[in-house]
Amino acid sequence: MSTKNSDMAENLTPEEEKDELYEHFRFEVDKGTELIRLDKYLQNLIANTSRNKVQQAAKAGCILVNGKPEKQNYRVHPLDVISVLMPNPPRDTEVLPENIPLDITYEDDDIIVINKAPGMVVHPAYANYTGTLVNALTYHLQGKKGRDGEEMKPMLVHRIDKNTSGIMIVAKNEYSQMTLAKDFFDHTINRAYQALVWGDFKEDEGTVTGNVGRHPKERTCMTVFPDGEAGKHAVTHYKVLERFGYVTLIECRLETGRTHQIRVHMQHIGHPLFNDATYGGDRILKGTTFNKYKQFIDNCFQLMPRQALHAKSLGITHPVTKKAMLFDSELPADFQAVLDKWRHYVQHVNVFEDEE
Repeated sequence: MSTKNSDMAENLTPEEEKDELYEHFRFEVDKGTELIRLDKYLQNLIANTSRNKVQQAAKAGCILVNGKPEKQNYRVHPLDVISVLMPNPPRDTEVLPENIPLDITYEDDDIIVINKAPGMVVHPAYANYTGTLVNALTYHLQGKKGRDGEEMKPMLVHRIDKNTSGIMIVAKNEYSQMTLAKDFFDHTINRAYQALVWGDFKEDEGTVTGNVGRHPKERTCMTVFPDGEAGKHAVTHYKVLERFGYVTLIECRLETGRTHQIRVHMQHIGHPLFNDATYGGDRILKGTTFNKYKQFIDNCFQLMPRQALHAKSLGITHPVTKKAMLFDSELPADFQAVLDKWRHYVQHVNVFEDEE
């Protein structure tokens, strides 16, 4: 009998819309199965999918038969082992087009790159059915037709958290979505973030490796399972960009893309993100006991009432042209204002000598 392993999906809270974007299916063909086209075979087995979606997945190299990529017209044989990487089907929620301003970095017939503002939810979900990035993109794309003559619509290939700002790429057709999905899954996308974290680092760079998964008690949070007993493999490389004594500006490059990965990895090594309420960064963790310092931190928190995390750049191979592309963004005003305050602060106080 055929089997399915959705090992890319997790039971995550609907309030935060943190479900994984990809499902990984694995089927072993029954002994008595007659020869049948691969696309028709999979269409009958995978719920909420279409034959076209299966065909686009095959064209993008997302379907393996016995470890080898196969096209949609391959004839399935008994005992074949079929692996499929496919974006999750959308929720049964109508997405209403909304005229919301977008900061568009790049756009063509296949992809659109957005510099997402902090505070914007990416996709409609519980308690956030309107005002999302997908609502805005649906409005932006309505009436436009792509290469195949079909109406364009936004198709997610990754997400960033509501209160994280920065570069996001969205596909406009199923082939681009499938191709980019495979690149994200294979970790060939180059992503760089900038984060302001509590504390100073002894080294100028380092790597955090530790499985990331849902916290067993706090279900809205993730946690690190360093021994690999749960969660999914996650790797974050970091490099110091600027030291302020009590806090540090770092660059983070992701090998994997787990939910809250940078935030939970930094907390795990004792450097929670500045003003990250979920992971303990919204209070003074380093510094002095002076009231002026407490007021300074409060002022910083008011300037940037969110975690200090920005998706700075994204490097991809274009799904159609196969051209290498790099998209970059400036730090948003709130993040830049807090950095300017810290630079001014360290000019007047020798925090490197006072650090605890």
